[in-house]
Amino acid sequence: MKIFPAIDLSGGKVVRLFQGDYDKMTVYGGDPAAAAEGFRRAGARNLHVVDLDGAKSGGTDNFESVRALCALPGLFVEVGGGIRDEERIQRYLGLGAGRVILGTAAVRDFGFTARMAAKYGEKLAVGVDARNGFVSVSGWTEDSNFDGVGFCRRLRDAGVKTVIYTDISRDGAEKGANLEIYRELVKLENLAVTASGGISSVPELRELKEIGVAAAILGKALYTGRIDLAEAMAAAEEA
Repeated sequence: MKIFPAIDLSGGKVVRLFQGDYDKMTVYGGDPAAAAEGFRRAGARNLHVVDLDGAKSGGTDNFESVRALCALPGLFVEVGGGIRDEERIQRYLGLGAGRVILGTAAVRDFGFTARMAAKYGEKLAVGVDARNGFVSVSGWTEDSNFDGVGFCRRLRDAGVKTVIYTDISRDGAEKGANLEIYRELVKLENLAVTASGGISSVPELRELKEIGVAAAILGKALYTGRIDLAEAMAAAEEA
């Protein structure tokens, strides 16, 4: 199982939200590249980056910060937030991102998502962010009527290889991940599932690995010191 430390960007700073609420934002640093370098020194080989401002606006509000993160050596960087057309996909891949993440676009224009999945393959993932079991969009500010698990199945059938599933109620709360939803999602054959939201202990990472998720994203628990990244990496990789 791969570990992805998370860097969420707002106003060029490293931040975390509580349950997706932009009014409950904590700033953890003003230099995203320095934060990423700290993760890399602790052994990280992957990085999950989200432009929170772009997720709301549909723009590239933190493009220069993303550029700096993609320029760091030795890190596979996946980038999401506001990616709603192919030009944006190409811009981020052109910076050196290893994978781009569609979110709102996957709900608003499913045909576009299927075309991009066919064209970019493993370089494209879809972030499925669910509140009360239903997919949310536009930086988690709007809810849809799409069932989260059913939507993941539909994405798989359309050729999407990787889904990043976040239970919004757990995100930033350090109350533990929704393990039951991942037990259900891993039953979808030929779909790599990344767990995100609320992961708060190393034993929990071991359980997620046993469940069969492909990767786990660590956010607030890293910033508060609740999880040690080196220990998390060791747990994810142990036989």
